[in-house]
Amino acid sequence: MIKIGRVKIPISTVIFFPICVLFAFIFLVPFVWMLSASFKTNMELFEYPIRWIPPVFRPDNFIRVWTHVNFFQYFTNTARLTAMITVIQLFTCSLAAFSFSKLRFPGRDKLFLCYLATMMVPWHAILIPQFLVVRSFGLYDNHLALVAINAFSAFGVFLLRQNMISIPDSLHEAAKLDGCGPFRTYWNIILPLAKTGLAVLIIFTFNSTWNTYMQAMIFLQSRSLQVIQVGLAQFRQEFTTDFTAIMAGTVSSIIPIVIVYAFAQKHIMEGVAFSGIKG
Repeated sequence: MIKIGRVKIPISTVIFFPICVLFAFIFLVPFVWMLSASFKTNMELFEYPIRWIPPVFRPDNFIRVWTHVNFFQYFTNTARLTAMITVIQLFTCSLAAFSFSKLRFPGRDKLFLCYLATMMVPWHAILIPQFLVVRSFGLYDNHLALVAINAFSAFGVFLLRQNMISIPDSLHEAAKLDGCGPFRTYWNIILPLAKTGLAVLIIFTFNSTWNTYMQAMIFLQSRSLQVIQVGLAQFRQEFTTDFTAIMAGTVSSIIPIVIVYAFAQKHIMEGVAFSGIKG
């Protein structure tokens, strides 16, 4: 213990705090550079030494991104897809997690292991079968293709199951004695107590869906249906790349993720902690 005034601070805190500050600084540097680059010209972007504060703040990059490219359409498409997929995954994953954690039926654990085994299969290995299925159902070049593909998540089920295991089984048994059916127990008792795990799933699903690129390139053809990451790729041409416009578009695209994380930060930390208590 180290005493500073009237406060006693553990030695471990004194050692690890500067290390954490250093790592935080290292991770923040690219974001600060990206924000600075979004207000520069392409000539100023490659100046050495780096000017972290632009000599003149130029909002032209943001104006070009939102007007010259149909960026607003891409933004709304991404927001709509992200909201739909996030809500659907919350329902499907939480319902499956409740079944695997609180309900007892023959082969439950074996079925759960088989379900988790799907996480070991690379997405590229099932890309062609997914494309054939989507095309056979007439969903190619339709947002419903991405919604259907991402409606279920083995990782989300695993995350919420770990969180629900920490909820005492006595609550479930008491609900059964009071005449609650499985769905009512799930909806009124288990789901409110699993809000920390749900917050973690929200941020993970939101982040992965918002940044989707490959699926949109493969399953969507019309430009009016494309997502924000595909819109950013349009600034890459054959011989030239408008880097400052890409930086401006990237800054615009990460704002919703920052907002979601800011509101869900407390529950995210708690959810990550509680999801690993039992397994």
